[in-house]
Amino acid sequence: MKKIYIADDENNIRYLLKLFLENAGYVVTDFENGDLLLMAFNEEPADLVILDIMMPGSSGYVICKELRKESSVPIIMLTARDTAPERDTGFELGCDEYFVKPFRPMFLVKRIDEILEKEVEIK
Repeated sequence: MKKIYIADDENNIRYLLKLFLENAGYVVTDFENGDLLLMAFNEEPADLVILDIMMPGSSGYVICKELRKESSVPIIMLTARDTAPERDTGFELGCDEYFVKPFRPMFLVKRIDEILEKEVEIK
């Protein structure tokens, strides 16, 4: 089973994502900030990471940049920040997809399915 890590400071977002992703057959671990996710990832990598940008501690941008130093894991930014420069920054730092809150959970799950299927095809 594919493992997904989520870092978001909003409990409701983490709960909603975890519910939808677990129902889709994924193993999900959620974190209230990116620093905790990064520590867990360094011990046991996930197959995909979902990052909020604005969180206590390190921002999603910082965590994305740190993950890219060691891993090509697919990264999805999930944020309320919806300007072209913010999106550009996310992609420049190495994110694979950028979703804006509010979002439709089923669309996000479908996109995750596509990203992870593509990863399997590449390997």
